[in-house]
Amino acid sequence: MFSVEQKDDGKHGAFIAKEGNVQAGEMTYTWAGEKMFIIDHTGVEEGFNGRGVGRTMLDQAVKFAREKQVKILPLCPYAKSVFVKDESIHDVLHG
Repeated sequence: MFSVEQKDDGKHGAFIAKEGNVQAGEMTYTWAGEKMFIIDHTGVEEGFNGRGVGRTMLDQAVKFAREKQVKILPLCPYAKSVFVKDESIHDVLHG
């Protein structure tokens, strides 16, 4: 099971997945105004591939967007591919 920490400085942010104290992955985003953020990169550390790290971080991003009532523009290939496949998260998809 992975925990996810969020960092946000008002312009940029990240969801960081950890297993214990070891970073498993990072999903970065940039705010585009007050009502939308852009997921620009998803990276998973070697050794954690195929274990759901990316989806865990994306699920946290979706939860955050729902809580803040904002939209997500997924520009990174991973996030974009998940949004295409999973209609259950289209409520936070920009456009």
